[in-house]
Amino acid sequence: MIRLPEVPVGSRAVGLHRTMKKGTFSENEKLIGGFGEMMVDMLLEDLTFSLFDPSQKAFERDLRLRLNDSLVGEKLDDSYAVVSRILGFSAVPRTLSSVAVPYGRQLAYDSISGFTLYISMDRDGMLFVDRIRSERVDLKKGEIVVHIMDGVIMDAEFEQSIPADDSEE
Repeated sequence: MIRLPEVPVGSRAVGLHRTMKKGTFSENEKLIGGFGEMMVDMLLEDLTFSLFDPSQKAFERDLRLRLNDSLVGEKLDDSYAVVSRILGFSAVPRTLSSVAVPYGRQLAYDSISGFTLYISMDRDGMLFVDRIRSERVDLKKGEIVVHIMDGVIMDAEFEQSIPADDSEE
């Protein structure tokens, strides 16, 4: 029998915008960005995860999501669906800090959606995940390790569903 965790209520309730504890990312909040914070909020705080979070620039460039207009009105549900789908591709249910990835070797881990991620390290200590380089590594919030990536991890099918440019919307 599988035991699921109880869903907390009140200030830690799970939902579209679960309340974050104050001071959890502190100075790193700006590095993670609004969509990254959304992704972190979707994960359960008391379980271990590693998140390969696209930078804010990568969300804009690769997914055409902009904080100022993607989280308002009719676009909110669509944006939330895209962000949650990206979360499935880019979160691994284990703690994986950059020091755990040996230089010169490639590790393979399944994301929470079952998508296999191939992870390696370059000479300056930055991670590569499916040929996408990290910008920052080893940011933490509770049990969650966040690596900021200069791109979006996704499968080919999902990538084809993203419009080529803004003129196609």
